[in-house]
Amino acid sequence: MQKAEHLNGLQMWGMGIICFIALFPVLILLLSSFRPSSELMRSGISLTFDWSKLNIDNYLYIFTQADGYWQWYINSLIISVITIVLSLFFSSMVGYALAVYDFKGKNLFFGFVVFILMVPFEILMLPLFQMMITSGLVNTYAGVVLPMIVAPIAVFFFRQYALGLPLQLMDAARIDGSTEYGIFFKIMLPLMTPSLGAMAILQGLGSWNNFLWPLIVLRSNDMFTLPIGLATLLTPYGNNYDVLIAGSVMTVIPIIILFIFFQRYFVAGLTVGGVKG
Repeated sequence: MQKAEHLNGLQMWGMGIICFIALFPVLILLLSSFRPSSELMRSGISLTFDWSKLNIDNYLYIFTQADGYWQWYINSLIISVITIVLSLFFSSMVGYALAVYDFKGKNLFFGFVVFILMVPFEILMLPLFQMMITSGLVNTYAGVVLPMIVAPIAVFFFRQYALGLPLQLMDAARIDGSTEYGIFFKIMLPLMTPSLGAMAILQGLGSWNNFLWPLIVLRSNDMFTLPIGLATLLTPYGNNYDVLIAGSVMTVIPIIILFIFFQRYFVAGLTVGGVKG
């Protein structure tokens, strides 16, 4: 018993140290966001602070004078929400179909999904961008969202989760006269709630932090997302740290809210989806 308690204590200390190391850069960024812009311009982000000079002027500047920042914020919110909803909808349908139905070419199709998982996105950018030009979707929300709505990793995850669903419920629903769409939306989809919660966090995080693809598709300043907009603040002619540091801290808020909302599904979704085969 004593040995077990000792091991538990060591594990707690070990996890605490790991958490501190992981959160330390975030803490430094948070403290730096309260430093005067003149000090940030002079010494940048550092581990030394003059605590007497910390203030909220950078945040006041964002809320009162920062041109473009809130438009970038709204753009990121719109794109992320649309991406999450459409990705969960279509990817769950595809993954569910691959798990519970038998049809010609099923294994080949799943093989393509796994293959695409191994292909770096940088290889797909050129043909995808050509498609956006041909479709007239450059500098639009649709141009950013469409390539992301059926994510291979989400399809794979939903398939693995759906393999563990009780198929007897499908037979019972068919006997009661339910359609295949009715079975999916009324019976099976509610059972997949943990997987939906887990993928909502992962897809939301990926979309919110996505930099490369929006940078290629979007052209005008009023269409930029937050990662692109904040990157434009660093120029050879001056670095607007007033918005950059405090604005970076503000970008964490939606992800925290998303995680708090779906956290009860996150662990269960990842665990069950990872062991079903």
